[in-house]
Amino acid sequence: MALITVLCEAYSPTLFDWNFGYSWYAAGLPVFHWAEFIGFSGLSAVTLLCNLPLLYAWRYRQYARGRQLLGAVLTGFALLNLGGLWLKQRLPEPDANLRALLVQGNIGNTEKMAAELGRGYQEGILRTFMRVTDQALKNSSQPIDFALWPETAFPALMGVDLNPSSYTEQLGEFLRARQLPLVTGTYSVDLKSSLITNSLFALNAQGEIVPPHYSKTILLAFGEYIPGEQWFPRIREWLPPTGQFARGQGPTTLLQLNGFRMGPQICYESLFPWFARSLADLGAQFIVNTTNDSWYGSWQEPWQHMYMTLARGVEFRRPVLRATNTGISTVGLANGEVLEQSPLHQEWAGVYDIPYLKTPPVTFYQSAYWLVPALLWAALAWLLFKGSRPASLNSNA
Repeated sequence: MALITVLCEAYSPTLFDWNFGYSWYAAGLPVFHWAEFIGFSGLSAVTLLCNLPLLYAWRYRQYARGRQLLGAVLTGFALLNLGGLWLKQRLPEPDANLRALLVQGNIGNTEKMAAELGRGYQEGILRTFMRVTDQALKNSSQPIDFALWPETAFPALMGVDLNPSSYTEQLGEFLRARQLPLVTGTYSVDLKSSLITNSLFALNAQGEIVPPHYSKTILLAFGEYIPGEQWFPRIREWLPPTGQFARGQGPTTLLQLNGFRMGPQICYESLFPWFARSLADLGAQFIVNTTNDSWYGSWQEPWQHMYMTLARGVEFRRPVLRATNTGISTVGLANGEVLEQSPLHQEWAGVYDIPYLKTPPVTFYQSAYWLVPALLWAALAWLLFKGSRPASLNSNA
C-alpha cells in the first residue's frame, strides 16, 4: 500500500503537479539537495515511504522495536540533512557571473486580456514596462547584461517574419537608446497554423531580434487550449473566451544572447523536470522562466509555483531567473539559495548578480532520470509476485 500510494502520487493526473519533496525546499532544510540525485519526485517518494516505519513505530510504541524504528527514521533524517549540507559544499565554484535586471510590471488581468484580444491597453502596458525598467537602470551604477520581462509582457506580435508594428519600433528605439539587451515574453504567430503563440524572444542592444525564439509547448488546459477540441470542434462554441494558441517545438533550442546559452521556459512548463532536463542536455548555462501568476491572487499559489520553478535549478544545478507579471520574481542559484523576492502585486524591478558555470556538469538525476521510477515499479512487481505465491511456498522461503 505504501508503494501504491507513492506511485499514485507520482502518476495521478493533476493540473498543478505539487509533491512532498518541494516542501523540504520551501522549509529550507538541507535534505532538499538530494534532489540532485533523485529529483524532488524522488524526495517525495522517500518522504511517503517513511510513513511505513513510522506506522510500525506507533503500533509497537510500547516495545523496544517501536522506539528503535522511530530512532532509525529520525537518525536517517538527520543524516540526510547533514549529507545535504555536504552536497552543497562540494559544488564546483562558479567560473562566470552575469548581471540581470528582472522587471515586474503588475499589469492587471483586465488589461492583459484586452491587449491579447486587440482591444486596447497595448500602449499603456508597454510604457509601464519601459518606465519601470528605466527607473531601475537609473539606480544601477553597473552595466546590465540583459533585462528580463515576464510572460507576454510585450503586448503585441513579434517575429522576424512579421511586419514591424509601432510597438516593436518603440521597443527597438528604447533598447538602442539604452544599449540594453532584452529577453521578453510576447506573442508571435505560428505560420503553419496561423495561430497565436505564447513566446520568448531575445533582442540585442540594437533592438534587433536574435533568433531563434521559443514558443510555449506545454499549454494550460482551458486557458490556452481546450482539451479534445481537435476531435470535437463544437466545444469551442460552448467555451468561446478560452484561448487558442499554437504549440511550440518543445525544449529543443536555447536562446542565444551575447554568448549566453539560456534555457527558455514559460510559466507552467517549470513544473515538469523532463522539460528542464532537456534544456540541461542542450547545454543551458541557466534557465530563464517567464510567468504570469496574476490569475491566482496572493494566497498560496505564488509561493508554491515559485519553489516548483526554482527546484529545477537544484535538480540540474543551474541558476533559474524568474520574472513574473505580479510576483513572485526572483533568482534561484545552483546551490539552492533563493535571492531577493519581489513583493506581490506591485511594480518592481531588481538587479541580480548571478554566478554560474560556463559548462555545467551533468547531475546524477540528469543522467539517471528514470532510476527512481524504475526502482519503485520493480519493487511493486516483486511484492505482487511474492504475495501471489502460495502461502506454503512463502513460508518455506
